[in-house]
Amino acid sequence: LIRICNALNPDNIPGRLTVIVRMGASALREHLPGLIQAVKDERKKVLWVSDPVHGNTRTAENGHGTYKTRDFAAIRAELEAFFDIHDEMRTHPGGVHLEMTGEHVTECVGGSVSGIKEENLHQRYRTHCDPRLNGVQSLELAFLIAERMRARTGSGLPPLE
Repeated sequence: LIRICNALNPDNIPGRLTVIVRMGASALREHLPGLIQAVKDERKKVLWVSDPVHGNTRTAENGHGTYKTRDFAAIRAELEAFFDIHDEMRTHPGGVHLEMTGEHVTECVGGSVSGIKEENLHQRYRTHCDPRLNGVQSLELAFLIAERMRARTGSGLPPLE
């Protein structure tokens, strides 16, 4: 990673280099601290971004066909790991990339509010490429991110219930 930082940002200009991590929650917890420490040790300026959707794709069969899908719980777990690690390392989680749509699609399973199950995937499966979080699932993650950022800032705002 340091060689890449040196090659792509030899002058170490803040904001020039974004490191996007997407590897699933357990691999992230195992590998991200070492990457962050290496960057800190070399005083490299990078923007850390989580892409919790891409590392969590699987195939589901439900009697209506075979669907490429993603588990909301796995996406949330990877996002929580990303924030936990940055809290522990006292570094800044710079951003999040999500595959999402505002439409009420049934492409990713789970979520506290949407309750999409594998047997529902066929109902509104519209993607031509990768499964996306629907509007409700996206909002649920947005509130999780807002809660984590609020806790980091010490803004004095009450936590979201």
